[in-house]
Amino acid sequence: MTTTAPATRRARRWRAVLWGVLGLVALAAVWELYKLVGPADGWLIGAQEGVTGSGIRLLPRTSDQAMPHTWEMLARAASPVTRAPGALPLGVVVLLAALVSLGVAALGWLVGVTVGFALALLMLGFRIAERAVLPFVILSQTVPLIALAPLIRNWGSRLSFGDFSWQSWMSVVIIASYLAFFPVAVGALRGLQSPEAAHLDLMRSYSAGWWTTLVRLRLPASVPFLIPALRLAAANAVVGTVVAEISVGFSGGIGRLILETAVAASSDPAKPWSPILGAVLLGLVAAGFVALLAAFLSPFRRQETLA
Repeated sequence: MTTTAPATRRARRWRAVLWGVLGLVALAAVWELYKLVGPADGWLIGAQEGVTGSGIRLLPRTSDQAMPHTWEMLARAASPVTRAPGALPLGVVVLLAALVSLGVAALGWLVGVTVGFALALLMLGFRIAERAVLPFVILSQTVPLIALAPLIRNWGSRLSFGDFSWQSWMSVVIIASYLAFFPVAVGALRGLQSPEAAHLDLMRSYSAGWWTTLVRLRLPASVPFLIPALRLAAANAVVGTVVAEISVGFSGGIGRLILETAVAASSDPAKPWSPILGAVLLGLVAAGFVALLAAFLSPFRRQETLA
């Protein structure tokens, strides 16, 4: 019994890896199939003859400029990023930019998780705080990110503490944490409130205090709610980092690289797709980190609940 359990877990891991690889192959096959059978100018509804840009485009174009072949993208990623002597391959540049964005997104995720969990504890301890704070937590996510990013950068640039100077990456961290804290605050609150009344009464019968009940009962019970919230927070942190890098002008990250390579889309169609795939890889790494965290908390994951 003990020897078959690790083998079963390893088989499940390899099965998950295999399905992931098959998913990528299927995605590339769908891409090439649509490029083969799809119309070169896409599918337009209500287009007027002789009027450029009229109508509603329901399906994308399949021309080589709008939709290059997958092997062309791979070949472009292996070639130098520019024609300058000694230029690094585009794939290496994308990887370095993704690592920069990953560090910023991880810091934003950590700040967002800390703030979200602190708000959940506050709303758990005081019912009036839940009624007062929770609506504003929900309303905070209705503010357009593209409008919030310049404001945060402007406010940060006005801060002055001795030799301290506000850096653009700090604005990106704030924006990433702004998107990350919301699912953690809501998911953690639901998880901390999930224990049944009988279990809470049992803790009271043992004369357990608030903190003892929190550590012994509420925190383990919140794990099935908290893991999906952490996964969503990681995805939000990555999205916030990429968008914020473009909005605040932070150079060196994958978001800025997407903007820079988009300029060459007309002359080098395969080039902009490499940083886009790098952003996708960044999201997969973030999801993988949360999966490792979930495996560490697996003793408490009796059942995973949607946040």
